[in-house]
Amino acid sequence: MTTALVTGGNKGIGLAIVRQLAARGTVVYLGSRDFDRGRAAAADIDGDVRPLRLDVTSAADIAGAVAAVGSLDVLVNNAGVHSADDDMRFVYATNVFAVVDMIDAFLPLLRRSRAGRIVNVSSMRGSLGEEGAWVGQPSMSYSSSKTALNAITVHYARSLKDSGIKVNGAAPGHVATDFNGFRGTRTPDEGAAVAVRLATLGPDGPTGVVIQDDRVLAW
Repeated sequence: MTTALVTGGNKGIGLAIVRQLAARGTVVYLGSRDFDRGRAAAADIDGDVRPLRLDVTSAADIAGAVAAVGSLDVLVNNAGVHSADDDMRFVYATNVFAVVDMIDAFLPLLRRSRAGRIVNVSSMRGSLGEEGAWVGQPSMSYSSSKTALNAITVHYARSLKDSGIKVNGAAPGHVATDFNGFRGTRTPDEGAAVAVRLATLGPDGPTGVVIQDDRVLAW
């Protein structure tokens, strides 16, 4: 049976990813900084969903999650933040450094999987080559953190290319969540679809790319 861990899984896109993976029969660990909110979210989903306290910026929480999970096939790094005052250190701590910490911590488990998959939830905002990245007034801290995340995604994909583990970025589009004051044009389920597709890639699927809908984005 396939086992997945989704960070930031108690709401928005993360919750939709959890729900869709669980509907496929995947055992899903729902990572959440607030365990009570995670437990409440998990209770509303059909399937084997297991709440897990996980602040991705906490080394102790990450170590505890590795011990609790035990085995893993899919890691979805969905947790992310932005900052009203463009605090780059705060944003990078979650959107970039914590992703590295999560991947490094769970790699021993993913290496034991027959089909290890890592999905980093990114954004078109991180692109240097897509015109859509510059619509409106992008936040430098958030957008550049996603640019860094995309670079990390490619580096891991290349370093793991002989392991069978596929590492990709999922750009969900402009999804209506509390992250943007519910101003998005897509539902969380629509935004989650690309992450779920990358989480369940077959052996011939791509690695080291960032995809929105059915298109590989330019970087």
